[in-house]
Amino acid sequence: MINGDFMLNKLRRGFSTRELVRRQPMVRVLANAPVHWTLLLILVLALALLSAPGAMAKKASAADGQSRYTKLDLGPGHGSARIHYKSYGKGREALVLIHGWSCNLDYWRDSIPDFAKRNRVIAIDLPGHGQSDKPETAYTMDLFARAVDAVLRDAKVDRAVLVGHSMGTPVARQFYRKYPQKTLAIVIVDGALRNFPDKKFLDGLIDGLRAPNYKETGAQMFAAMAGPHLSAENQQRIQTSFVSTPQYVLVGAMEGMADDSIWGQDKINVPVLAIMAKSIFYAPDTEQFYHSLVPNLDYQLWDGVGHFLMMEKPKEFNEAVIAFLDKNKLLKK
Repeated sequence: MINGDFMLNKLRRGFSTRELVRRQPMVRVLANAPVHWTLLLILVLALALLSAPGAMAKKASAADGQSRYTKLDLGPGHGSARIHYKSYGKGREALVLIHGWSCNLDYWRDSIPDFAKRNRVIAIDLPGHGQSDKPETAYTMDLFARAVDAVLRDAKVDRAVLVGHSMGTPVARQFYRKYPQKTLAIVIVDGALRNFPDKKFLDGLIDGLRAPNYKETGAQMFAAMAGPHLSAENQQRIQTSFVSTPQYVLVGAMEGMADDSIWGQDKINVPVLAIMAKSIFYAPDTEQFYHSLVPNLDYQLWDGVGHFLMMEKPKEFNEAVIAFLDKNKLLKK
């Protein structure tokens, strides 16, 4: 089975012009009305104009979340790195969103509002990505897992349901290995539980990312992974985050995913939801293999979507995750 990341393949603005034109007859009504009714109507209109945008502004502010930074120790002699995350809501348990290779927390923008209505949400920029620091260090899955833990400690979250897209899946799995007592469940979003079997191909991919024209390699990869419902705007966001990620981070994180030591067949003994895109790049026994590692697995194979399925079908994705949380009585307020 191929690792998903390896595939080459208003704020409301007030009344509109149309609305203002539609409201012009109100001027004539006010002109002919008794004074007290005129004052009442003016008051009602003023409240409508002022309170509705205010409520929308409040909602938009909540959707933005609280942007915070914490520090991750990089080891003796290597200093530390600032890790950026956003927190939505309160509570000692949270739904933690972990993006994939060359991505950032903004990839969850269509899911966070729905999730935050139900429970606390933490969205993370992994080291080397988004607004987090980008030190020249080894970008291993262990480093990423420790970054997730640093965020949870800073956010005062004791236990979490980890949602990992693509590379976020081995990150979530490594977190579970290191901190099983903090892991309530895992949601796999088109992510791998075993390495790509063709080492020669994998080495060639990493060599391509080291080359001066690595951006062309990335463009080919993302073109192959884009599904039929991925909007032009989302495609541009994906390309922008890729070119904004330093080359040494791209190479290092890919090498981290290629490390055979992270692909052991140890069991995952918490509830797991796997939402996978139907693809010729996955081996026929993928579902069977996942079941062999996860006793409590809800495996869903979605047709007509690509690798970024949560961006292609956010409504369906959000509903599937919330149904999983409800079924397993997780993160109840």
